Amino acid sequence: MEPVTIGLVALLLVVLLLALRVPIAFALAGVAALGTFFVHATGQGAWLPAEAAVQTGAAIFADAFDLVHSYDLSMVPLFIILGNIAFYAGITIRIYDAAAVWLRPLPGGVAMASILGCGGFSAISGSSVACASTMGRICVPEMLRLGYDPRLATSSVAVGGTLGALIPPSILFILYGVFTGTPIAQLFLAGILPGLLSLAGMLLVVAWWVGGDPAAAPRAEAAESSRIDAVLAAWPAVLLFVIIVGGLYSRLLTAPETAAVCVVLVVVLGFVQRRLTPEILLRTLRESLIQTAAIFLVAAAAKIFVGFVALSGLDAALVNWAEGAGLSFFAMIAASVAIYLILGMFFEPIGILVLTLPFAVPLVEGFGMDLIWFGVVVVKLLEIGLITPPVGLNVFVIGNVARDVGIDRVFAGVMRFLAIDILVLLILILFPIISTLIPASM
Repeated sequence: MEPVTIGLVALLLVVLLLALRVPIAFALAGVAALGTFFVHATGQGAWLPAEAAVQTGAAIFADAFDLVHSYDLSMVPLFIILGNIAFYAGITIRIYDAAAVWLRPLPGGVAMASILGCGGFSAISGSSVACASTMGRICVPEMLRLGYDPRLATSSVAVGGTLGALIPPSILFILYGVFTGTPIAQLFLAGILPGLLSLAGMLLVVAWWVGGDPAAAPRAEAAESSRIDAVLAAWPAVLLFVIIVGGLYSRLLTAPETAAVCVVLVVVLGFVQRRLTPEILLRTLRESLIQTAAIFLVAAAAKIFVGFVALSGLDAALVNWAEGAGLSFFAMIAASVAIYLILGMFFEPIGILVLTLPFAVPLVEGFGMDLIWFGVVVVKLLEIGLITPPVGLNVFVIGNVARDVGIDRVFAGVMRFLAIDILVLLILILFPIISTLIPASM
């Protein structure tokens, strides 16, 4: 059997296993190991299982070792720790508190504050699911208590949580940078304007929704706390975001150094403000370790799969097929968008990312496209996948938080935001400068 054929069969087998809900790490690593074995065993025109077993073991060990010892990958545990400690220290919700004080009396003001709070949370944590889970517990009960339409209350937090994928720091951008060799600092900065554009679009949807149906968001009384005090209380979150963006843009700090500085700062702030204790810190580190191990396991499996794809020559065959078919730039982009949107309906973002990059990146490079711009487009597509039925991960997270609101009602609300997300995606595709402007000015 030809190596390319083995690669194609392996790819179909991975998709089948994922559809059967086999964990992504086991599906990728298991199929890649089996495929690598068959390529080596049949590569010399004879069946050589003993030699193939040795070569397969060496290839798997080398790929996993290289990935785990990647300097850039050290940002994953650092930013996970940063987000968790900032949550326990009460830093991540201060943006919401400040926005709620100012916007509460406006039509749909609490929903807008929730979206802004999700943006502020994302600027520290880098995790969309963590953002939706945390902000959902805070914002959704408050909006339901005020008489908000359950569809608006739940969907605004579900879509706001997706901002964690674009606004730096972003775990998806880190993994994309590791697997494509793209500077992660530039990817972080490239996500700022698209993230703000997405945020603005979400706020417009809330305003349009409430404007057409005022009963969906009854006006709330102004908060008793001082507006100035609420803004001043948010200074730790603003400081962390300034350090991340300013350190990367000025090149005074690398991305891992930025993460390390912020972790130290947030620990100090937590103890100074007496919101952290040694017991809470230990619990936070334990949770971060579990989350990091899960991501590293998937990343290591993906690295093994990437090595197998290169060995089989499936990526080169795909590029040759695209060139032979005479696909235009827009045809290739349209096909990529369709594939990512379809996969986003069924699989979680990290799984989609590591599964598709071995094939997408050679095509992108073959068409001479900017990898930073393409990274933003891919992450935006993965962000949309977090709220698309039938498996919108953020929607189910909010559904678990607001058990009295059915999943169907959450999806019904989310549908109003999907149109603006698709519009933002189209703008990012047609105007790459939105993504490349800040990185290019460094």
